[in-house]
Amino acid sequence: MTSIWTGERVRLRGVEPEDWAAFRRFDESSVDMRSADMIHLPRSAAGYRTWTAELAGAREGEEFMLAIETRADQVLVGALSTSAVERRAGRFHYGIAIGRDHQRHGYASDAIPLLLTYMFGERRFHKCEVRIYAFNEASIALHRKLGFQPEGRLRDHEYFAGRHHDLVLMGLTKDEFTARHPFPGVT
Repeated sequence: MTSIWTGERVRLRGVEPEDWAAFRRFDESSVDMRSADMIHLPRSAAGYRTWTAELAGAREGEEFMLAIETRADQVLVGALSTSAVERRAGRFHYGIAIGRDHQRHGYASDAIPLLLTYMFGERRFHKCEVRIYAFNEASIALHRKLGFQPEGRLRDHEYFAGRHHDLVLMGLTKDEFTARHPFPGVT
């Protein structure tokens, strides 16, 4: 039996309380922290344990975070999450972060279609949107490769590292996605 949460290289799963140490390591890189979201204040080990315990106990919903682990050795390599769910319009945003030591191994390109298969094929969404810092050329290229289309650019939209930065908006519809990744059968 095959799970829609399992790709060639990775498996998506719920966050476990013991994942706190890996998330703490990911946050040691300011560049990675900023690429995923923004630089947060330092968190204690107890703070990480509380945060992952809360995520582990999260109930089902349309805004969630999942851990990304390798299939080969079950190592946590990153996480992805949904946000800005707009049920009436049928769209949502998502974000992904892969730890520095695990980048450029194809984990993101394997994990993203798993999430989109669920959101488009099981939750009936029509469109996925992603916001990427304009200087993050690798992420823009990855999303183009996955079929996302540029939809706009917000100039001087985010502030960090002493200046404002542009944000690139990209989108992918269900039909564009299924043209590349047909939904799995039901039997």
